Amino acid sequence: MTAEAATPGRDATRVPVRRLTVLYDAECALCAHVRDWLGRQAQLVPLDLIPAGSAEARARYPRLDHAATLDDITAVGDAGQVYRGAAAWVVVLWALREHRPLAHRLSTPTGMRLAKGAALAAARWRDGRWGRGQEGGAVYRRADGWSYDPSWGWSYGPPGCEDGTCAPRRGA
Repeated sequence: MTAEAATPGRDATRVPVRRLTVLYDAECALCAHVRDWLGRQAQLVPLDLIPAGSAEARARYPRLDHAATLDDITAVGDAGQVYRGAAAWVVVLWALREHRPLAHRLSTPTGMRLAKGAALAAARWRDGRWGRGQEGGAVYRRADGWSYDPSWGWSYGPPGCEDGTCAPRRGA
């Protein structure tokens, strides 16, 4: 598992991690589900779950590439370590009591290939590429007017059409 230093001159691979901030896409249904799941897990290392690109994320980490945090899961250690993609998934699992043994297995060269495959599959699903052409493959975002209710599923209300006078969106 590798980490890059968010702070110049830090040896991020040798500094202990005592707290992690997980930056996730708050507009992504899968990311929000994982955030909720993480919040329910027993944590050996405390996790702060913050929307990527938010004002709070920008204030905490002004030198971080915030556009990149919206593309891939990013975890930031309390000493400035930055983990992205599969390494972020592994370090977040390492922070969880029930999943630390799995994180240790995934941190091996063979395990990291599996972790990268899982991260890639999640990214493909998230980006709407999974099943494109068969099931639409669209990414549903709140900012575009989509909302999700577990008992009803996805519904669409165009932004600015609260009074019901807008024409329905095709395919919605």
